[in-house]
Formats: sequence, structure tokens, C-alpha cells
Amino acid sequence: MPLDFHKMHANGDDFVMVDARNHANPITSQLVRRLGDRHRGIGFNQLAVVLNCEDADARVEFWNADGSALDVCGSATRGVADRLMREVSRTSITLRTNRGLLTCEHTPSGLIAVDMGEPLFDWQDIPLAQEHDTLFLPLAGAPTACNMGNPHCTYFVDDLSTVDITALGPSLETHPLFPHKTNVHFVQVIDRQHIRLRIWERNGAIPLGSGSCSCGAAVNGIRRGLLDHTVNVECDGGPVTVHWNGSGSVTLSGPVEPTFSGTLPDTLLDLK
Repeated sequence: MPLDFHKMHANGDDFVMVDARNHANPITSQLVRRLGDRHRGIGFNQLAVVLNCEDADARVEFWNADGSALDVCGSATRGVADRLMREVSRTSITLRTNRGLLTCEHTPSGLIAVDMGEPLFDWQDIPLAQEHDTLFLPLAGAPTACNMGNPHCTYFVDDLSTVDITALGPSLETHPLFPHKTNVHFVQVIDRQHIRLRIWERNGAIPLGSGSCSCGAAVNGIRRGLLDHTVNVECDGGPVTVHWNGSGSVTLSGPVEPTFSGTLPDTLLDLK
């Protein structure tokens, strides 16, 4: 049976939602790579597969365009939440992810807010290959690490325009210190409530934005004492807001917009 899909973006961070509720989940790593091909498929940074769930409004599984799975995607979570809330005419829903239960809501200003769960800081939770203080990693530039459902490594720099992300990103992503690789952030602090963020995304090169990376960068800046508890994160594609009190869950708020919808044909779904 053909499956519907919906292409969306959050400040240019594009993703696709496949609605597999009431269907057997057809998504495989090979199919994800085919769909993620920007020349021969749909093209996206992440794919979100929506499934039936007994203890939440839906279960969501996430994939990178290269066919690798991930536990959470802040942008795609907001997109799925927006669509499902409109579908049932509600202002809040709960989604089950590998990150846990995420509560999502429409804010009065029209943004989508997601409770992204608690950040993790222990070296084993990032994970690192060996024990280190995650506030100051033993790498040039002394970056800070956390886990927001996926690993994040944040560098704080004086002038973001001088950073060659294409040159630095791949080697840091695959550094032996990170056995599962890592997202790499380069952050310029504008003031205590505003940062400029550029990203080398794990398995995904340079995106226009990333919800989980925005959370990781803000959390690491708050841990370092550089930022207040509410931070405007300015990515290449536009801003999101991250709030964290220093303990407990992180809240991510930002816009999402639909791009187009379509149907995945049976011939494509037969790809194994």
C-alpha cells in the first residue's frame, strides 16, 4: 500500500515525515538512502517515521539521510508535532521516541515547543572513549560535550567567520575520543542571551540549522557560565529559542513550515 509523506523544514533544516500509522513499517536503511538522495529521491537532512503507539499519541523513529538511525531530531519532532496537532485540533501532544516521551505544544506566538528531555553529561553517556571531564575536553580549544539523545561537542570561538567548518568538522566528528562520532558546534557568544551557531552535523555535513544541536550548544554555554537560562540561537537558516534552568529538561521553541506532500509508490517501497 502506498504511503503518504510530507516534506517540511525548520529554518531551512529540511526533513520528511512518513506516516506509517496503521501500516507495517517499510523503512529500511537502504530505502532511507534512496529517499534522502537530493537528485534521485526526495532529499532531506532527516526522515521521521510516524508509527502507532500505546502510551503516546504516536511513536517517531528518526533516520539520517545516509541511512543511519538516530534517537531524536529537534526539527523533525517539531514538524511531526505540528502536523499531528493540526490533525486532531489540539494544542499539545506527546510523542514516544528513543529519547523518551517528548511533550510538544503550540505556543501563543505560533511556534512549536518541545520538551527535549534532560541533557546528559557523564563521559559514558556522551559517550567518550575514555573518562574525561566533559566540561573541558582534552582537545585543542577545550570544547564542552553533552548528550541530547545524540552526542554534541561545542567549541566557543571569538569570531565565527574565521572558522573553516568544512576543514575542521569531519576530523572532529570522527575523532577517536567519540566512538559513536559527534555533532560539532562552533559558537560565537553575542551576549548572554544570544549566540551565533554553525554546525558540522554527524553524518550530515553542514545544515542550515538543527534543533538538537541548538539545545546542545546552549546547554554547554550555560554550563560554562557564558549564557543565561534562555538563549536565542541564531543558525544559518534562522533562530530558535532554547531554555534550560541548569537542571531538568531542555525546551526548544521554533517555527516549522510545510514544503510539499506526496505518496511513496509501491515500487519504491519494495526496495530492500
